[in-house]
Amino acid sequence: MSRRLMAAVVFVLTLAVPAIGAAQDSSWRLKIGDPARKDRDVALVLDGIIDTAAGKTLTAGELAAKLDDVKVVFVGESHTDIAFHRVQLQVVRELQKRGRDVLIGLEMYPYTEQASLDLWNQGKESEKDFVAASQWYKNWGYHWNYYRDIFLFARDKGLKMYAVNTPREVVTAVRKKGFQNLTPEEAARIPSKVDTTNEEHKQLFRAFFAGDDNLMHTMSGAMFDGMFAAQCTWDASMGYNAAQALKVFGGPKSVMVVLIGSGHVAYGLGIQRQAALWFDGKMASIVPVAIADGRGRPMGNVQASYADYLWGLPKEDDPVYPSLGLSTRDNKGEAPLEVIDVPKDTVAGLAGFKVGDVLQAMDGTPLKSREVMNTLMAEKRWADAAVFTVVRGGETMTLTAYFRRTLPAAATKQPAPGGVVPQGLPGARLRWSAGDRGIPAAGSRVPNMRE
Repeated sequence: MSRRLMAAVVFVLTLAVPAIGAAQDSSWRLKIGDPARKDRDVALVLDGIIDTAAGKTLTAGELAAKLDDVKVVFVGESHTDIAFHRVQLQVVRELQKRGRDVLIGLEMYPYTEQASLDLWNQGKESEKDFVAASQWYKNWGYHWNYYRDIFLFARDKGLKMYAVNTPREVVTAVRKKGFQNLTPEEAARIPSKVDTTNEEHKQLFRAFFAGDDNLMHTMSGAMFDGMFAAQCTWDASMGYNAAQALKVFGGPKSVMVVLIGSGHVAYGLGIQRQAALWFDGKMASIVPVAIADGRGRPMGNVQASYADYLWGLPKEDDPVYPSLGLSTRDNKGEAPLEVIDVPKDTVAGLAGFKVGDVLQAMDGTPLKSREVMNTLMAEKRWADAAVFTVVRGGETMTLTAYFRRTLPAAATKQPAPGGVVPQGLPGARLRWSAGDRGIPAAGSRVPNMRE
């Protein structure tokens, strides 16, 4: 794979639906999914929840009542948008208020981390110790505070949390080798049934590439098939593990609420379709949707088949916590961290990082792994800076990253260290995280391929 194509794949291949842009515009309005709803659309209502089957607007309490006979609920998210996580917490809270025994399934952890979650479930670890022991900044990488309130609520109310993902290297192995060439150990870590035949899911998957430099025209069929198989494996593993946790630990009033990137939930074609191979109970999907993008442009109507319930949110805002915006090669979580993608309109791009740079240290701390860098990044806020030691072409140099948000097109040019931010730069709010959308792409570690 060429370096340019690899970089493009790193940027596009991950499923929680981009914040805005052509890929989103394409994926919101596909006539796929539930035959009863796929030929019509619905208008979003700010702070209202649209029942897309009935066309009615609900309150959060009314939504919880509608879910009385549902056993598995998938609640989509955009990983770095705090409004999405507040919706997730509200869904969990309302279900708990109705007397449901709420189990929480987490995309954020592979099932191999369940022991750490059990200690959290039992209240045996402090928050700080849990984040470190469960390797949050290795397994996920997005700022803990985006999810903190959900975890604290679950612990305080005695709601058990379950890791439903599978180790990322196994999904990567499917992409690279296919199912037939997995080792027995790799095969044992995914469900025995993974459906890769659904044409509508392939159509949705292609839609996530729309508008990205015609990537689909430069990607071979074998490459697409490998990535699609990986996506299906990811969905199937999470669906299977969620269903098994419900079966083993749930009771008559139990409901499994799975917190997961929205792209895995869209049109019922991802995790929900795969989970149906193992679970015949009633399932439902809830996807929050911003009514306007970061520039205030209206979202417009959304295909009714996109989700069972669409929760209208205010316009998109900048991420609460800053990110570098670069991607590094996967070295199994260890150094060296080689940069393979640096979009020019990110903090890293403005700081002068280049593809091929090897990251050595951040603020004097050796970068022995991505977990170390993610942990250091968690301490940063907008208006901070970080000094990186980088090796480029055999030469050691220093780069300073200034965590400053750029302005949308209509804004005046803003001065930046070493130059001027060009008028019209999309800015931080428009750079959706690759980790938001789901696939383990070539050469990078997902999620959180963008720091």
